[in-house]
Amino acid sequence: MSKTALITGATSGFGAATARRFASAGWKVIVTGRRAERLQPLVDEFGSGTVHAAVFDIRDSAAMQAALAALPAGFRDIDLLVNNAGLAQGTAAAQHASLDDWRTMIDTNITALVTLTHALLPKLIERRGAIINISSTAAIYPYPGGNAYGGTKAFVSQFSLGLRSDLHGTGVTAIEPGMAETEFTLVRTHGNQAASDQLYKGADPMTAADIAEQIFWVATLPPHLNINRLELMPVSQSFAGFQVARQA
Repeated sequence: MSKTALITGATSGFGAATARRFASAGWKVIVTGRRAERLQPLVDEFGSGTVHAAVFDIRDSAAMQAALAALPAGFRDIDLLVNNAGLAQGTAAAQHASLDDWRTMIDTNITALVTLTHALLPKLIERRGAIINISSTAAIYPYPGGNAYGGTKAFVSQFSLGLRSDLHGTGVTAIEPGMAETEFTLVRTHGNQAASDQLYKGADPMTAADIAEQIFWVATLPPHLNINRLELMPVSQSFAGFQVARQA
């Protein structure tokens, strides 16, 4: 019997690659996102019996609930929630950052994630399912300009551990990727393609497919195993030194 995964933020990057990985392995997949034109190719590729597109803004809780209520019969028994939808906005130091950017990150990376998780917990517990939350190495390692983004991802990692403590028999994992080349930096810089190209140039970063493979591995381990957290980086990325503020 095939299992069903719900993957948020499947219009690009990790989400789209993860949807393809699970659908190609015979899972039924619910993909969510704001852009119907980005989700429809997944339906076309695998068929409406395998992929169902639920189009809504993850920050709109009423639209989220309506989409869940409207799931076709064959997609209602959800075995895996992949909380992938998230973003970074802005690279400025905290004192110069946009409060609107901060609020967008909090609403997307935290509020929307906990709202959807809360809605699906009864079904996931009933089916002894699993939750995989996409966090970031920014949850662990701060850097200049990371401020609110790192804070939201620290929440995701800690929330995952809290869920793990509460949900006996339901697997919960936080995946914490480092540098991966997707639309992430393009979104963060509000469309600056040159900045995105410069960041990844010569770095041999991870790809969306790399992360999708790790998500699939975690989800298909023997059911008595749980990966609490999985941190990964490209070989080219490691740790920076401490900063020192010096008096003139």
